[in-house]
Amino acid sequence: MHEAIEKYVKSLISKGLSQNTINSYRKDLQQFREFLVKYFEQGDVFVGGISRLYIRDYLRDLSFRGRTNRTLARKVTTIRNFFKFCEVYELIKKNPALNLKIPKFEKKLPKHFTENEIEELLNIPDLSSKFGIRNKAVLEIIYSSGLRISEVVSVRITQIDLVSNLIKVRGKGDKDRIVPIGKKASAAVKSYLAVRDQFVSRESDDSLFLSKSGKPLTADEMREILDRYIRLVAKTKGYSPHSIRHSFATHLISHGADLRAVQEMLGHSNLSTTEIYTHLSLKDLKKVYQQAHPRSTKKD
Repeated sequence: MHEAIEKYVKSLISKGLSQNTINSYRKDLQQFREFLVKYFEQGDVFVGGISRLYIRDYLRDLSFRGRTNRTLARKVTTIRNFFKFCEVYELIKKNPALNLKIPKFEKKLPKHFTENEIEELLNIPDLSSKFGIRNKAVLEIIYSSGLRISEVVSVRITQIDLVSNLIKVRGKGDKDRIVPIGKKASAAVKSYLAVRDQFVSRESDDSLFLSKSGKPLTADEMREILDRYIRLVAKTKGYSPHSIRHSFATHLISHGADLRAVQEMLGHSNLSTTEIYTHLSLKDLKKVYQQAHPRSTKKD
């Protein structure tokens, strides 16, 4: 099974999946393999000898140990995809995971800032400091264009057009997309570019955002910077840097943006992923209705 897992992982790499996604698949399958060892002599798991009963025992064990339906659903999806691969490449004669049901779970709505909170967040950076000017540009770009942190840190100077106000990014699966950048974000980037030379060192390249040492900012460094600002706005609400991206999408839809246009800007491959922001918008509308309408259930 170890060899089958490695072959499967190589196929995922060839499809251009992100490293985090690949690592998650590998970890799930290794955990499954560790559980199966008890069914096989000498500790070697033969992929062709895995039965549907073994898979059910594994999922039952996870359930007994308190794993949520969301976690079980991910494990089932991983197992189904793995055995489908094994079937296609004739590593097994019969697929034990065929039609294996995925447990239902309630989708968690992503947390997002209110428009007032976003305004407060964007105004925190100290513009008398080169670091504040840089961080202001980072915040404005994420909220203006809905980029992921991993996408922001990979942006090159040549990928941003401040005349047409467009930015080209490479998202998940190495897919390129072009998204608009707002005037305020464009102005913030121009201000940053005026001081970017103050960050440049021998270790700099043409990455847009540089660290104190002159190296390109890493995703972890950017998250740490943004976390410090977020704590000043909402200490106990559980917001994260990714909440800025969620706010971008939610505020667009709340103001009447087309769902497919938002899907394109976010870089979602499936419209169903973007539809969650419709639920968020409806939730906000319902809250306003209950507070304002004289015959809402809350008023009654």
